[in-house]
Amino acid sequence: MNVCPRGGGNAHCCMGASCAGGVCALPAPLVSVIMNCRDAARTLPETLASVRAQTFRNFEVILWDSASIDGSGEAALSGAAGLPCFRYFRVAEPAPLGAARNDALARARGELVAFLDCDDLWHPEKLARQVARMRARPEVGLLCTDTAQMLDGRLLRRTFFQWARPVRGRVFAELVERQWASMSSVMVRRAALDSVRTARGWFAPDLQVCEDADLQYRIAARWDCDYLAEPLTVWRIHGNNATLRKFALFAREARVMVERFRREVPDFSTRYAAVERLLLRRASFREAASLWAAGHGAQARQALRGMPGRKAALLRLLSWLPAGCFSLAARLYWRLR
Repeated sequence: MNVCPRGGGNAHCCMGASCAGGVCALPAPLVSVIMNCRDAARTLPETLASVRAQTFRNFEVILWDSASIDGSGEAALSGAAGLPCFRYFRVAEPAPLGAARNDALARARGELVAFLDCDDLWHPEKLARQVARMRARPEVGLLCTDTAQMLDGRLLRRTFFQWARPVRGRVFAELVERQWASMSSVMVRRAALDSVRTARGWFAPDLQVCEDADLQYRIAARWDCDYLAEPLTVWRIHGNNATLRKFALFAREARVMVERFRREVPDFSTRYAAVERLLLRRASFREAASLWAAGHGAQARQALRGMPGRKAALLRLLSWLPAGCFSLAARLYWRLR
């Protein structure tokens, strides 16, 4: 495999054919696989191995490295052998994940686009099964699979679909309510992506942890969605997982999404009043979790005041404990859910 440092600016690409200006000389594939990376050297080899094992082969991988300093670039290039087409770009300065996903997606050439986080895994039949379904159902803009969860190298007993029942069709409200689609399980039609593109790109460039959900919701409001019931994706949960450590960002970005829906979705606050309440309630819950983790238990309980549900009641009780208990409680949450 030739390394071609001619991507322009701070980027370079590596692929199995000559390139110029970061443009691949190989014929356009059916599927583009988007991988965004920042300091993922520890998990990247196993993730790329799961991509190499795909039985469907008409794909390219676009790996966008946001200023990694842990050897992720070397791990990426080492793991690229055996891939049909691998394109590696590295930028010198990190950006919010929404902006970085846009940068990677701008290089994609496939009619179908799949996303894979650099610590997640795919079953060998994942792409093949999704491509077959997308070909059979041209009205579908977004297709996901069930997702297994892995903590400390061991699969947990429940999958995404076991605690969040999926549905098919125009599922905007249901998807917001239950969020059954992990981003690493999602395949989208390029036409669906382009239908929700704004002047700022496909993903909201200012979002760091909710950019994937925001894109899924906007597609679900305009296109049919579908799912494959088999767990063809593995989502790895670990100590650096954003879900465990970035509750304050989740809270802020959930409110950003609500404000955007109010501007862009006709009659959002009346037509989707339940969705609006749910998103704002989630924001308050995550804000409370963040406050407790920062040692502000009293403020956490204030944020939870009047919030219904067992999770809110449990968090209210936990907030009386020292902030040092947060990590343990978060790990128990993933094991028991």
